[in-house]
This record gives sequence, C-alpha cells and structure tokens, in this order.
Amino acid sequence: MPRTSRRALGALAASAAAVLALSACSSSTGGESSSGGDVTLSYAIWDENQKPAMEDIAAAFEKENPNVTIDIQVTPYKEYFTKLQTAATGGSAADVFWMNGPNFQLYASNGQLAPLDDAGVDAADYPQGLIDLYTFDGKLYGAPKDFDTVALWYNKALFDAAGVEYPSAGWTWDDFIAAAAALTDPAAGQFGVAASQYGQENFYNSIAQAGGEVISADGTESGYGSPEALAGIELWTDLIEAGSSPTAQQMTDTNPEDFFLSGKVAMFQNGSWAAIAYGDNAEIADSVDVAPLPEGPEGNQSVIHGVGNVANAKSAHVAEAKAFAAFASGEEAAKIQAETGTVIPAFNGTQQAWVDALPQYELQVYIDALETAVPYPVSKNTSAWTSIESEVLSQVWSGAVAPKEGLKDLAEQMQAALDAEQE
Repeated sequence: MPRTSRRALGALAASAAAVLALSACSSSTGGESSSGGDVTLSYAIWDENQKPAMEDIAAAFEKENPNVTIDIQVTPYKEYFTKLQTAATGGSAADVFWMNGPNFQLYASNGQLAPLDDAGVDAADYPQGLIDLYTFDGKLYGAPKDFDTVALWYNKALFDAAGVEYPSAGWTWDDFIAAAAALTDPAAGQFGVAASQYGQENFYNSIAQAGGEVISADGTESGYGSPEALAGIELWTDLIEAGSSPTAQQMTDTNPEDFFLSGKVAMFQNGSWAAIAYGDNAEIADSVDVAPLPEGPEGNQSVIHGVGNVANAKSAHVAEAKAFAAFASGEEAAKIQAETGTVIPAFNGTQQAWVDALPQYELQVYIDALETAVPYPVSKNTSAWTSIESEVLSQVWSGAVAPKEGLKDLAEQMQAALDAEQE
C-alpha cells in the first residue's frame, strides 16, 4: 500500500520543527511509580463514532492489566478543548486524553503532559512527521494515534437524477463548480455543495491548491495576504453567491453536514474520519461514495493531520496513564481501529486494513492524498489567530465583507498575533 510520502512528511516535520524551536518550559511528570492496587483511568475523547473502537482498545489493555479499568469520556469536539482547558487549569483533566496539533504545544509547554519516551513508544513505528508534531523541547509527549486527509464525498443518487458524471481523479475546480450548479435545484431545496466555513475540510485545502499557504513553514508569517489565498477563499464564497450552496446563515442554522446527510446537498468535503459514520448511517450508506479533491491551479492537495494520545502529567496514576497512552497508539490498537474502519491508524503497516474494512467506498483516495499532502497550519499559540480567522471569515462568508478586504484585515491581525508569539 502507499506509504506516507517523504514530501508530505517533510512538510509536516518542517512545520513542527519550526514551532518546536521556540523556547518553552519543560513539563513535570510528577510521581511515576505504579500504585500497585486497583486503578481507574479516565480517557477523554471527542468522537462518539470512535467510542466502540476505543472500548475495544480499552478492553484489550484491561485484559493485559487486570488491575486497571478505563473510563471513556466523550465530549463533542466543539466543547472539547474548552472543557479540557478548564479541567487542566483546575487539576482535574482526564488521566489520558486525545490531543491535536494546534493545541499540543500549549499543553506541553505548560507542564500538563507527561513525556512518553520511556513508555515503550518506538518512533520508528510511526510517520516521522507525526512524531515531530508531538515532540516538544526534545521529548515525545504524544503517541500518534491516527492520521487523516480530506476527500470529496458525493451522493450518487442525486448525481444520477441530475445526469451528472461522478467526481473522479483529474476533476478540476471548474468541473466542481459546474457540477455544483447542475446539481442545484432551488425548487426542491437542493444544493450542489455545502461551501461551509471549515478550514481543514475546505479552505485550507483550496488555498494550497491555488499555490498559497495559511501560514509559513516556520509558523511566523501569515499567508492570507496573497492572491493565492484569496483564490482559495473565493472558490467557496463564489459557490454561495452563485446559489450552488446554502447561505452562511443557513449553514449556521443547520449543521452543513446535515444537509448532506439528509440528501439536500450533493457534495461535501470531509476527512477520513467520516467513512465509518457514513457507513453506519442507514439513510445514506448505500447512496454515497468518495473521490479525490478537485484540482486547483497547483494541484489537489489535502491537509494532513493526526490525533495523539497524551498522558496527564498531574495524574494520580502517571505510570498507568503513560502505559495506556502508549498502548492506545500501539500495533494492537491500530489494528482494531483499522479493521473496524474507524480511522486511518498511524502505526506503520496497518493502514491497508482500514481501506479494506469498508470496501463499498473508494477509501484508497485518502491514502493516495498523502503524496501531495500539506501540513495542518499551526504555530506556538494557534488558537490566538484561529479565533481571529473565524471571526473575520464569518463576515466574508456572510457577504458582509468582500473577500479581498476581509483577507487583508485577517492577514494583518493574524500577523500581529504571530509577532506576539515571538516576544
């Protein structure tokens, strides 16, 4: 099977290495000795669709460690990091929890995470770019759990009814736009695409496809002031203006994905994590499939990212927490994730089982996307500028501010935030 390309991993590594060069304090691991008695570890995750696989992983760990019980706690992603920040500040964060690239450095630099270098995590078992992503100040704090890319899901029934050919490799932005228009039926309340204000799923990809970048490789300069970034944003705002997508207000009132799930939108870009959810959804399971992203002026690049399992440095059971974080990202756990079609596991050599788990879908497109993938944009304090990004772009998506004007404002505000990180 295709492996993560040197180009994709090199980009991830460069992005991570640049921000890791910034100075920060080391974390303290506290007591590392095993408690010896019965232990309950809380495990915080954000995806209900992945809970069954996490339960299987927990059961496998409990079988090997009969004195340990894993309590899985699911918080929707929208509230996850707000809740985590509050819990971490108050000293009540879960013993083991999911982490992502944009938030990792803040937690690692504030001493909230226990290093996993001595927990049995072998860096050679994972794509180097993900190891770099979860390394801070020379120590590994996150065990790579999975990775994800983005592709184009489509409703075959709506395509067939409109007489439009299915998306395929080599599809261009022009093909995408034309299909969206042809699949739109105002009388039926049907749209060609949901042009949502989603970064990872939509405009981070299109900006790269236009030849631009959201942030420089060293994490110090905004890329939003470029013509390429403007083209990547206008791909989506033009679709809304043309009526081929629900309006920003409609996508605020109703989750954009719900339009797709209810058959009111024909195309929806989504990450590889969506495969199991769609396969389990009786309403759409047999009527959807997935294709590569359409090609822009410079290609059809997808953003690549990955979740990491981390251990709470302040846990009362640090040794057990570190052991479970390592196990939940190990080979046995990876096989569980792959064979159930849950996510693409990060553990090398286990990804093909994920593709094979849901043969009704062309999931190979997610693996193939690694060849030209670009890193998820991060900096030392990513949330400082993504909040600005969300606020400014919401005005652009609504039509209250022209894209060119909005991106000029965004570039200036984001640069100020990035400059503040260097002080």
